[in-house]
Amino acid sequence: MKLLLPKQHGAWFMLLVPFWLGVAASGFVWQHIPFFIGWLLLYLSTYPMLLIFKGKKQAYYIKWTLIYFVPALLLLLIPLWMRPALIFFALAMVPFFLINSYFSWKKNERAFLNDISAVTVFAIAGLASSYLYGAELTEGAWLGFAASILFFTGSTFFVKTMVREKKNIIYKRLSWIYHALVPLAWIVSGYYVAAIAFLPSSIRAYYLYGKPWTAKQVGFLEIGNAIFFFILMVIQIVI
Repeated sequence: MKLLLPKQHGAWFMLLVPFWLGVAASGFVWQHIPFFIGWLLLYLSTYPMLLIFKGKKQAYYIKWTLIYFVPALLLLLIPLWMRPALIFFALAMVPFFLINSYFSWKKNERAFLNDISAVTVFAIAGLASSYLYGAELTEGAWLGFAASILFFTGSTFFVKTMVREKKNIIYKRLSWIYHALVPLAWIVSGYYVAAIAFLPSSIRAYYLYGKPWTAKQVGFLEIGNAIFFFILMVIQIVI
């Protein structure tokens, strides 16, 4: 049986990076393993779940939703048993999932607000993974949360200006302003390593704009950029 997997390949790093930044900000316990696997399966379940709103092949998508969702729920009960307050993080995700559902229903999944809603959900998961260790949200946890949102919002701007909105001057200006302000904000805040972590994002936003790169090339670049960002942000969080 062929697995039904999301087509948004960039979302894998949105899932990985915030979660493990949250672990770096607090500490690791064995419950993080079922938590992460459950979170991964829950993410996979949202893909067919959102496709249900399109009104096509509903029985097929309901089947795949349950295939992913049931084991996800069972695995997530393990960290929830340890930290019942994790339910509040799940509740905080609900409004953003409703936004994703709305855009799926409208068949407009590429909308900027839809992307940012997804980014925020993944960042909240990072807070939850940090909370699991000591039942508190440290400065490092909030730092990872903010950095995740800012980084993947910048990635959203960049990908749009390179692919679907490459002729849209408004997106270009917004992207360039954004990528100038974010590193500056980190410097002003005294987080110099974080500023360096965002530097490649700014360089590629300016230098590569208008270059005839394919979506696949852009994707590979973002993978490397996300790995660099993750390593530098772990250093920033732990120092």
